[in-house]
Amino acid sequence: MNKTHFLLLLLPFFLTSCFKSEKQNETVSGKTNTISVIIDDQLWYGEVGDSIRNKFASPVLGLTQEEPLFTINQYPARLLEGFVTDSRSIIVVKKAPVDKFEIIHNKALPHNTFRIYGKSVDDIICSIELNSAQIIKEIHDAEIQKIQEDNSSSLLNKAIIKNKFHIDIQIPTGFEYMLHKKKFIWLKKEIISGNTSLLLYQIPLNNFKKKKDVVNAIVKMRDSVGKYIQGREQNTQMITSEAYAPYFSKVKVDGKEAYETKGTWELKNDFMTGPFINYAILDETFNRVLVIEGFCYSPSHQERDLMLELEAIIKTVKIDKR
Repeated sequence: MNKTHFLLLLLPFFLTSCFKSEKQNETVSGKTNTISVIIDDQLWYGEVGDSIRNKFASPVLGLTQEEPLFTINQYPARLLEGFVTDSRSIIVVKKAPVDKFEIIHNKALPHNTFRIYGKSVDDIICSIELNSAQIIKEIHDAEIQKIQEDNSSSLLNKAIIKNKFHIDIQIPTGFEYMLHKKKFIWLKKEIISGNTSLLLYQIPLNNFKKKKDVVNAIVKMRDSVGKYIQGREQNTQMITSEAYAPYFSKVKVDGKEAYETKGTWELKNDFMTGPFINYAILDETFNRVLVIEGFCYSPSHQERDLMLELEAIIKTVKIDKR
């Protein structure tokens, strides 16, 4: 065989190798809140699959319609992990000689791979139970970061909000000022199926601290500013829905104590309703409670992803140090 024939035979292998290398180095641009699960069909359609769906496709709290925590795409285990690049998060589940759980961060793509190996079905299910909370947090944080990175390329001018509230917050273009008062701002973005909104306002810190029932205080606080959000008819201001109790937790925002409240809003004497996420930040520096809230109205669109986008915006807030 001469050199020419030999090189021609090798050429397809070089091209395949180059294609694989390029494929592996592509940036992942999968859909928000979508995960790939690599698992044998036998496990997927049994108890292990049920456990995965119970943890990662459970209903999202605070929405007006039931939606799964994540959209799950399942792939047979025979596929190579490196070629499943349609999501930023990959969960690999399989039987193995040893029990193992590990997280692999790939900044080049970028994506996170979570490997759950077990000697038996029971061992795998046990590992899912033990590690699902950490996996969910890692995926959620990665989704927030991706949205923030995408938004950072085109932002509203920060001057108006900074001068009024002494904060920096990255709000993407597309939002418009709907109402601008002394201690209150309402921004709104129209989308195909409805709209999303951001509220920023503040109240005296001492007034808030006197309240023993924090959840009730937050509900009354947001209902008091609901008069600024009106429907088309008279007496249709926004209120907190009484049909579902809000979900409440203590969190940190920019290193400060804060209360996160998730629930549903509605227009009084009207049919419009939707989810909201509210952060009441205890800011000792400026002796205030700084409130940043996102809410949406989207009856024909996934509220889950819209609320994640609003959460990502809110979590960019940086409060001045004086």
